[in-house]
Amino acid sequence: MRTIPRLRVSALAAGVLAAGLTAACGAPGESKDSGSGGSGPIKIAVVDAQSGQLSSLGKWEYKGAKLAVDEWNKAGGIAGRTIKLDVFDDQGDPTVGTNIARKIGSQHYIAMIGTAESAVTIAMAPTLRQEEIPNIASGQSNGMVALKSPFLFLNGPTSTTYDETLAKYVVDTKKMKKIAMISNNGSYGKGEHDAFLKALTDRGVKPVADEVVTTDQKDFSAQLTKIRQRAPEVIFIGSEEVESGLIVKQARDLGIDAPFAGAAPQGTPVYRDTAGVKNVEGTIVSSPYLSNDVSDASKKFAAAYKAAYGEDAELHGAKAYDGTSILLTALKNSNVATGKKLADAIRAVQYQGLLGDFRYDETGVGIKATSIGIMKNGTVVKADG
Repeated sequence: MRTIPRLRVSALAAGVLAAGLTAACGAPGESKDSGSGGSGPIKIAVVDAQSGQLSSLGKWEYKGAKLAVDEWNKAGGIAGRTIKLDVFDDQGDPTVGTNIARKIGSQHYIAMIGTAESAVTIAMAPTLRQEEIPNIASGQSNGMVALKSPFLFLNGPTSTTYDETLAKYVVDTKKMKKIAMISNNGSYGKGEHDAFLKALTDRGVKPVADEVVTTDQKDFSAQLTKIRQRAPEVIFIGSEEVESGLIVKQARDLGIDAPFAGAAPQGTPVYRDTAGVKNVEGTIVSSPYLSNDVSDASKKFAAAYKAAYGEDAELHGAKAYDGTSILLTALKNSNVATGKKLADAIRAVQYQGLLGDFRYDETGVGIKATSIGIMKNGTVVKADG
């Protein structure tokens, strides 16, 4: 194990939230018996933004993971051992995430759920690989797959799947050819931009506008004015929830009435509430989990989520629930293996989840399909055709 460097007190305080957020009592410990052959709690870390602009993602992911762990603990845990879930706040910052990766290695966590932020996951991956800590992440950037880490798994599709499905609907089904693009320059935005642009190029379509903004930008009037001049039929948006919502709100204020189209963020309550229900009407969404009503399993999950947290479930919580369930199944099947043996056990799990049929390949991708939904009256409904 690598020795964790001394961190400033402020970083440590941001790294671990209060004990009340954990799935079992007590602060993260130093016990070495959390893996196979041990008798103590099985220690799993959840790493996500719990503060800052991306905190909604982290809180959804933690709740989905905790729901799965609580269900397993209620049923007796694994081999009679309690599963202990501790949450760490990466603040959406790759540097903070890297420090946390070292910390969970030194404190003998055997697996990690998260992050929901592609850039942070990519920054943490080399340390987690060296520490041999399997990581089931919620980002969708193809940059994660490019790392080729045998310890990194995705609990949802990649940008390629999201955006190929979206382009197929927009171009092939709806015959839209005047398409504008606006995305940010972060890992998520770049991944979305490149995947959607490739899907358009493969169809012989060139966007009428291709604007890139920064991840912390608040005023998009210059980029949106250029897009308005091109009179697009639809606008692809490759940005996280809050920024996407601000872009849509400002677009409507500028008189742009074209529908927006995008992937996971455009199906969330944060996107809807930031932009306003009226402004997001008609948004085209590519997602593996359109709503809580798509199946009996999703209805059961949504009811349990509502009972536990008093709020409606959505995609990110469902992804984390699936990913955590896969991890716990692998731990059970492997008699609480660690390191490479646990990674191999995760890859061997075939799991019918809320998002679909998971079968992991050598790239760490387990699901390769999304569906198309349309935002109507603030709710995503399955699209016709």
